[in-house]
Amino acid sequence: MSTGRRRRPAHRWVLAASLALCTTTFALPANSAEPAPAPPAADGLALTPPMGFNNWNSTHCAEDFNEKLVRDIADIFVSHGLKEAGYTYVNLDDCWALPDRAPNGDLVPDPVRFPHGIKAVADYVHAKGLKFGIYSSAGTKTCHPDGFPGALGHEQRDANLFASWGVDYLKYDNCNNQGVNAVERYTKMRDALKATGRPIVFSICEWGVNKPWEWGKGVGHLWRTTIDISDSWASMLSILKQNMVRADHAGPGHWNDPDMLEVGNGGMTDTEYRTHFSLWSMMAAPLLIGADLRKVTPETFEILGNKDVIAVDQDPLGVQGRPIRSAGGLHVFVKPLAGGDKAVALFNENDTPARIDTTAAEVGLPASAGYKLRDLWAHTDAHTTGAISAVVPAHGTTMYRIGADRHWFQYPPALDAAAEVELSYSGALPVVAPDTPVAYTTTLGNSGGAPVHSVRAKLIAPPTWSVRPTSDVETTALRENERFRTTWEVSAPPGTPPGRYPVSATFEYVNPQTGAPATLTNVAEAVVPEVPHTGTQYLSDVSWLRTTNGWGPVEVDHTNGARAPGDGGPLTLRGVYYAKGLGTHALSSVEYFTGGACSEVRALVGVDDGKTGSVTFEVWADGDRVYDSGTLTVADPARQLVADVTGAKAIRLVATDAGDGIQNDHADWADLTLTC
Repeated sequence: MSTGRRRRPAHRWVLAASLALCTTTFALPANSAEPAPAPPAADGLALTPPMGFNNWNSTHCAEDFNEKLVRDIADIFVSHGLKEAGYTYVNLDDCWALPDRAPNGDLVPDPVRFPHGIKAVADYVHAKGLKFGIYSSAGTKTCHPDGFPGALGHEQRDANLFASWGVDYLKYDNCNNQGVNAVERYTKMRDALKATGRPIVFSICEWGVNKPWEWGKGVGHLWRTTIDISDSWASMLSILKQNMVRADHAGPGHWNDPDMLEVGNGGMTDTEYRTHFSLWSMMAAPLLIGADLRKVTPETFEILGNKDVIAVDQDPLGVQGRPIRSAGGLHVFVKPLAGGDKAVALFNENDTPARIDTTAAEVGLPASAGYKLRDLWAHTDAHTTGAISAVVPAHGTTMYRIGADRHWFQYPPALDAAAEVELSYSGALPVVAPDTPVAYTTTLGNSGGAPVHSVRAKLIAPPTWSVRPTSDVETTALRENERFRTTWEVSAPPGTPPGRYPVSATFEYVNPQTGAPATLTNVAEAVVPEVPHTGTQYLSDVSWLRTTNGWGPVEVDHTNGARAPGDGGPLTLRGVYYAKGLGTHALSSVEYFTGGACSEVRALVGVDDGKTGSVTFEVWADGDRVYDSGTLTVADPARQLVADVTGAKAIRLVATDAGDGIQNDHADWADLTLTC
């Protein structure tokens, strides 16, 4: 927990600063020396990042946060193999106590939530071979608005009580701290925990405000580097970018903590959750499950239980991985592992698939005739002579373990497959308009040291679609470090409903190790758009291709409100109400398909009445900016926008923060029309 849930303006300021990091480019020399692991903590605790569960992300203080939840989670850890995979701690967050201390000064468990007391719950967890954690705050009260007792001024009493209950882990928050120096507050609790004689992992949760990575080692075993995470792609990405630059401060017994996992809570796709889990593991982050495991899908258990990925997080060398290359939303993360292998994550933060390449030399491996390459999500082994390549899906991560292996030739060659549509501009969606042929290319790449024979390419689209090859679909041999490409003409029939459809490249070939037939498939997608009508129409009546928004969702015919859909008010600019339009919030983008058949966008634009932000409105036609309003504030009259979009396949309506952060940047597009 943190004030990120309660002081919204501060949260938004930090989010804006974080989003700005998205454009940053990182690079290290190809063979830069990896940092030597720091010596472990003297007490021998948390020698690898803690793994377990914390209830906050899924329950907050709801009624079902109670001892039954804790017992159920402990049972699930055992029955679903999570204990075996390494998950150890079952931790309580805020709201476990009554609002007032007992007459003797002790904390009192809520008798409704925990009728048998905290020790009984801890005993149940311990009986399962697991460990138990609890929550408090380095202030007079905890972070919940109801204000449960904090530990400031009661450190030794509370530490003694926790030890008597069998607590193994303390998450120590930062609210209501009365301005007392953070180092002093957290050091005092460290000393109190140590005085109990019980080994208790100490988690410093002061949100990175006082740079705990600079002083936390020796005080705590882990420290939060960021504000609270939320179950959204934007939040996860922002926190990733703040934490990934702190690698020098992590090591056995002292870890950077980018907050708990959101995997399984429902706000992201499984692809995004795999990215979340992959990158937290690459960063040697604590893996604390934040989902109610009684309600999650089998896919969630598959992600959380991936032992190949967990082994990267729990590697005893204890080095936090870092990006060796980050540009244009494409990232190569590398984490050195005990024994000399490297973990490599190819991460694509963009909205469309992209090929990401690196090499054994670039990730810091010594020269070798061949390397063993294990795909940590596919759980397959291959060999490469040095190239590492994958077409990574939008918001996806491909993760490998690679190392020199004198028996590399025993594994099949590393192959990568792709199906890619010809894009109208860089970063465009893979649009296939009904009854309009588009060009696709399928590619099979061979990074191994042996040829692959009898290759045949197929492009598989929905059954009613037309698919026709326009080049060879077969080759007798695909040699090492070569790619086999086939071009295709694809069209969707008239009347195809708007939506996203699978389009797959499948390659049949002969495995050179076994001589047996084999296949490799890459599942891509095609976006069928709504085709604009002839004439002039309100864009708020047209289905967009995609949106991003800096605060909550884009609202149709209302201004942007807060985080929930539909919570905006009337569109008003300088006292005038507009029935039609879009309510956005910088940084935002709303994209529509125009198919080369439209000519003009018109609107009245400005900062919504009652807001204090500053915004720039832009219109983009494919990859070209064709309108820029300049900076507008609430003091400016509504600006008439007229943009020529003749011939564009797609248009984007963009609201920027005018360079001063996104606070209160509610950007209205009133009377927004498109002429085709």
